[in-house]
Amino acid sequence: MGVKKTAVIVLDCAKPEELAEFYAGLLGGTAAMGTDPDYVEVSDGQGVCMAIHRDYGYAPPSWPRPEDSQQSHLRILVGRGDIDEAEREAIGLGARPVDTKDNSGPRDTRTYSDPAGHSFTLAVSAEPRTTR
Repeated sequence: MGVKKTAVIVLDCAKPEELAEFYAGLLGGTAAMGTDPDYVEVSDGQGVCMAIHRDYGYAPPSWPRPEDSQQSHLRILVGRGDIDEAEREAIGLGARPVDTKDNSGPRDTRTYSDPAGHSFTLAVSAEPRTTR
């Protein structure tokens, strides 16, 4: 079977402690710094969800400008009835709305940037499909 492994997405930024606290608050987890002062892990109680790494030459992503590509983003899944509350929590923690088109009526995805400029999306979790 081999050695148990876990993959974790790592975001770079200038201030990893602050960004880790943002995501710990957003995900309902905790931020913990190990022996490396440039690396902070965010846990949700079931394991490490993500990590934040200090990049001393960090420049925030410039997406959604058309001339730049979006390299990656986080998709945070919430229940259908919880997206408005999740949005309030994200903005209260310091997220900035990026996708403001069609802000009227129900939407299944909403895009923001975190305090360091990384994009993330709050999205309604897909309901299981039945197959025939």
